[in-house]
Amino acid sequence: MQTILYAIPAFGLVALLYTAIKSAWVTKQDAGDEKMSTIARYIAEGAMAFLKAEYKVLTYFAIIASIFLFYLGYVGEKSSPIIVGAFLIGCIFSALAGFIGMRIATKANVRTAQAAKTSLSRALNVSFTGGAVMGMGVAGLAVLGLGSLFIAFYYWFVQRSGASASSEEMEIALEVLTGFSLGAESIALFARVGGGIYTKAADVGADLVGKVEAGIPEDDPRNPATIADNVGDNVGDVAGMGADLFGSYVATILATMVLGREITVTDNFGGLSPIILPMLIAGLGIIFSMIGTLFVRVSEGGNVQAALNMGNWSSVALTAIASYFVIDWLMPETLNLRGYEFTSMGIFWAVIIGLIVGTLISIITEYYTAMGKKPVMSIVQQSSTGAATNIISGLSVGMMSTALPIIVLAAGIVFSYSVAGLYGVAIAAAGMMATTAMQLAIDAFGPIADNAGGIAEMSELPKEVRERTDILDAVGNTTAATGKGFAIASAALTSLALFAAFVGISGISTIDLYKAPVLAGLFIGGMIPFVFSALAISAVGRAAMAMVQEVRRQFREIPGIMEGTGKPEYDKCVAISTKAAIREMMLPGAIALIVPLLVGFGLKGVFEEVSSAEILGGVLAGVTVAGVLMAIFQSNAGGAWDNAKKSFEKGVMINGVMEYKGSEPHKASVTGDTVGDPFKDTSGPSMNILIKLMSIVSLVIAPHIAVRETPPPAPETRPDLEGAIQRVEKAAPAATAQYPVPAKQVN
Repeated sequence: MQTILYAIPAFGLVALLYTAIKSAWVTKQDAGDEKMSTIARYIAEGAMAFLKAEYKVLTYFAIIASIFLFYLGYVGEKSSPIIVGAFLIGCIFSALAGFIGMRIATKANVRTAQAAKTSLSRALNVSFTGGAVMGMGVAGLAVLGLGSLFIAFYYWFVQRSGASASSEEMEIALEVLTGFSLGAESIALFARVGGGIYTKAADVGADLVGKVEAGIPEDDPRNPATIADNVGDNVGDVAGMGADLFGSYVATILATMVLGREITVTDNFGGLSPIILPMLIAGLGIIFSMIGTLFVRVSEGGNVQAALNMGNWSSVALTAIASYFVIDWLMPETLNLRGYEFTSMGIFWAVIIGLIVGTLISIITEYYTAMGKKPVMSIVQQSSTGAATNIISGLSVGMMSTALPIIVLAAGIVFSYSVAGLYGVAIAAAGMMATTAMQLAIDAFGPIADNAGGIAEMSELPKEVRERTDILDAVGNTTAATGKGFAIASAALTSLALFAAFVGISGISTIDLYKAPVLAGLFIGGMIPFVFSALAISAVGRAAMAMVQEVRRQFREIPGIMEGTGKPEYDKCVAISTKAAIREMMLPGAIALIVPLLVGFGLKGVFEEVSSAEILGGVLAGVTVAGVLMAIFQSNAGGAWDNAKKSFEKGVMINGVMEYKGSEPHKASVTGDTVGDPFKDTSGPSMNILIKLMSIVSLVIAPHIAVRETPPPAPETRPDLEGAIQRVEKAAPAATAQYPVPAKQVN
């Protein structure tokens, strides 16, 4: 048993070793001429300046949260002050995941641009390897952190006391381990929201003034917001996404482990098999993601998307096959969770269901957001009558795109539950996230290629270089959209698993919607994603307004910018985005953390007929359903608007007339894209973290608001008259014999 436990963090170390080797390879590649290196340095310095400012603020948050967690761990019967250590390690690892991604992306971008001078194949190799460094780094940190902490807590709380895997001591160990996930998701939320505000403020400002007003192309060095825009690609789509998927990966595994503790099994691993299975599947996913990277190869003029798909599907298929053998070897034949009996093969089928659900939702997302598909072309056609009809069409596409993913998700939940109960739902999410390393590699290569195109444009490289980077960028847009769909699906399943774990630990058997406080909680939960989105989008609007005003000022006051003789003040725009993102990210992030605390502790004991834990369950149900729908709607609407705009670059036929960049329909599509930018890159992706973080906070406080079972009332005591009469009657003959009653004399 010890060997298998130590194998889990070993998977993480292998991933980090791979990260170091590939990072060194990327660094050795040619970084181009002095002009390219100077532009790349501007981008790297801006990105690191933002990260430094963000992490400084988040350090204060971590200290305050640690004090609160220490108090909860100190006073709680089923927790421990050690949870603070797990929380801080989660914060550090999440921040490190974002840093690794940012560091490699700002090195790979200029090297991809230089490689594109040679061939498309070489450019793909450099950009994808940069993405793989991030993917393996994120997965490696997650598995190393979870595996190492589990070994430590298992020894400290369980082995030392000689307790079993399903004991109360194991519940405490996993409750403390939840702190690691809380730290990871907390940093992820702020990184995602802050990064999204930064990148979209710069993007909207650069597009509105540069493309629409000044009529200059994207990434033109004359645009003062160009550097900030390219910094934003790294801040939001690399560091933010890395922290996001790190948190998702950890939360998925942890939710399955918490439910696994409730399964009492007889196995060869001390009853630990349901607990360690998700970590083993994650470790296998890392190994097969590494193998999958070997399949990502393309020739000049080849299909880049097909090459990426080959790497992705190969890693998924190999992980699925390996999962069968691991489950067959590790798990006992039959298991039981909360009265629901299932088999080890049911667990395997749940893993397969999770992989299928993730694949189908990715395909559906691609259909609604890809260029040339009917939904995007409908937006293109309606751009001919102006920005208003473009926006109306985009909203319609986004709303309609929720139908099929929700049906697939609902079917996945039902089928995974039918084969393995609630554990099946959780392990389906774990199976879906097993190849996160490969998914993230594919996602991260897009922003790297986008940055490479920007550097090529600003460095005035030959036309064929930009054409090659544009091919990679176009594929990157599609992979980013499908990756978001995949993340939404995993977040939904993970939240359901966390919800089930919360119900078990808090001691509530049902969540009764007939009780008014619970129904009120459901509505409040449904409202939160809308308020959260409003705060995030309005933050982008305010920051973009400041950016637009600054860009206009520079065009107006700095002579020679449009002629190319004057140099824009790039650092002013970078500073505007940085300050706005740091200032605006706090309030949306605070909502996810504070609402569960207010409901759980604030309403404790307020209602006689319902506990605060049950009301909080209603809030979680509402926020999960509304959050998933909002995430799908916003991500797909934004992606469709973006690719509708890009469709004009090669020209599109509208009402028998070919329309290109610079035309009136194109300008309308740019307006639509600027509306969609905060949808797909700020509020939409943040929904995933919102619903998971609220569930994790609820799970952390669950032991403190748990419903304690009270013994049944003693029966009412009253004189036993019947018994007394019977006892008297039985005693009467004996008494008569001993003391005969004299016969009545008759006169």
